[in-house]
Amino acid sequence: MSGTDESANASTSKRRVGVIWLTVFIDLVGFSIIFPIFPAMLEWYLPRAGENSFLHALIGALESVVPPGHRDFYVAVLFGGFLGSLYSFLQFLAAPLWGRLSDRHGRRRILLITTTGTALAYFLWVLSGQFWVLLVSRFLAGVMAGNIAVATAAIADLTDRENRSRGMALIGVAFGLGFILGPVLGGLGSLVQLTDSYGEAAFALNPFSFPALLALLLSLANVFWIWRVFPETLAEENRSARDDGEKRPLLRFGSRLPDVRRGLRVYFLFIFAFSGMEFTLTFLALERLAYDAHQMPLLFLFVGIVLALTQGFLVRRYGHQFGERNFVTLGLLSSFIGLILLSYGDTTLIFYGGLGFLGFGVGCVSPSLASLVSLYTPIDRQGATQGSFRSTGALGRALGPFFGAGLFGLLGSSPAYLAAASLMVLAGFFSLLLPKPDQSDPLRT
Repeated sequence: MSGTDESANASTSKRRVGVIWLTVFIDLVGFSIIFPIFPAMLEWYLPRAGENSFLHALIGALESVVPPGHRDFYVAVLFGGFLGSLYSFLQFLAAPLWGRLSDRHGRRRILLITTTGTALAYFLWVLSGQFWVLLVSRFLAGVMAGNIAVATAAIADLTDRENRSRGMALIGVAFGLGFILGPVLGGLGSLVQLTDSYGEAAFALNPFSFPALLALLLSLANVFWIWRVFPETLAEENRSARDDGEKRPLLRFGSRLPDVRRGLRVYFLFIFAFSGMEFTLTFLALERLAYDAHQMPLLFLFVGIVLALTQGFLVRRYGHQFGERNFVTLGLLSSFIGLILLSYGDTTLIFYGGLGFLGFGVGCVSPSLASLVSLYTPIDRQGATQGSFRSTGALGRALGPFFGAGLFGLLGSSPAYLAAASLMVLAGFFSLLLPKPDQSDPLRT
């Protein structure tokens, strides 16, 4: 092959990876852009909803379980948790479907369908004059966000075994940066008003239309980029000719491959424990550091930076050399230490030290486990496996907040974080049972 051909192939590969990176990044921006405006959204939509509306019923239920002090703050956080859990639960249902469809019909077609659906979801948000339209928008966005499984499978198509961790780490960087930039765009964007007055119609501009418009423009750019420059990554001969169905996903954790199931169990325990504590982190900062709502974004900014640096440098550069399985165990140990520090930390230094260990742990575990389950999987089932992987994580993110908030409210902050640390120990034990991937690609079955 000539140098010109090699250069062209390298350029094409970079464009493909760039499109995949942007797809995941936009999914995370869409998930997190709404975080800082939950209280303002609740304050705006609630008076416009009827007394017998779903929103009034939801808020009444939340008010009945929160403690008396700081009631408005707790209700706003739980309101956000409801929308976040809905989004994650829909990802749990949709990710395996999109993954299997991409195994049969190719990555490009499914990415075009799902990114177009994401753009439609944000268009609805721009015009969410009433809460039920916002709910439909988040419902559609959650379903379409299952395309992270397709994007991850495309990375597996484009990387060999030695570079699989490097590729998955890039996905992790997109997660981290999307998680950082999303709340920033949401908070700053909400300061811009597209109109001075708002009507009562279901489809109308609202005070949050500008951040929604930003997300819409990003999504449209992604659709255009996929359509123009993203070639198919899954060759016809490597496509699955069958629909496995992957029966009993909850009992079998979404896969018939034993090694993949072991990896998914570790991932579920990890995400379940982490998301429960992530959801209660604002409560903990209020209790220990007396943080107000304006200081809360600092917590997520710090964790996001540590996470992005860990994945973008350490795992990306040394993932295969050190070993994906070793990185998983190291990350779980670091997460355990972080949760122990947070369970007792009552000073800023100890608190942020715990957050640092936790961010490092997430940065090690997530891309390394994604690489492992990919390496355990035949080439024609990458979409299905990555769908199961992302679905498992989404289920953990949907259920974890209930676990974290429940223990926090019933037993207090220290027992809640110690319980999460115990789950990290259990996940660490299961990680030691993960086999080392074979040195050659799995045979197609």
